[in-house]
Amino acid sequence: MVDITHKDITLRTATAEATVVLSDPATLQAIQEGRVPKGDIFEMSKAAGLLGIKKTPELLPDCHPIPIEAALIAYEIHGLEIRILVTVKTNYKTGVEVEAMHGASVVALNMYDMLKPLDKGIEIRLIRLLEKRGGKSDILRSKS
Repeated sequence: MVDITHKDITLRTATAEATVVLSDPATLQAIQEGRVPKGDIFEMSKAAGLLGIKKTPELLPDCHPIPIEAALIAYEIHGLEIRILVTVKTNYKTGVEVEAMHGASVVALNMYDMLKPLDKGIEIRLIRLLEKRGGKSDILRSKS
């Protein structure tokens, strides 16, 4: 684990995304009509994502346990694509990029698990960091 004892505490934020791609319009209709057998995919996946964010240092050995002071999970639907956006914030000595990407990954995996009985062609695509602020450098990528 990297020594961060010399670093200053600053506001650190990161936003990551993941995309779940459905193969059948009937799956999207089932989601919108609340007919997914395993329940509300958005609320269940949000809960899974929050756990993923908080458990990141337990699963990735080089990640520091840090105070998570905000975790926001949002969804956008474009055709058969569900875009997952995860923003994590902390006031600490190290960033939250991995926590944001891990959260987005867990949200996508939970959606996959909940939807696989309805859609055998579902895919998870593009897990990436969109934005990082705080610390030595900022990263800003196009959100499209």
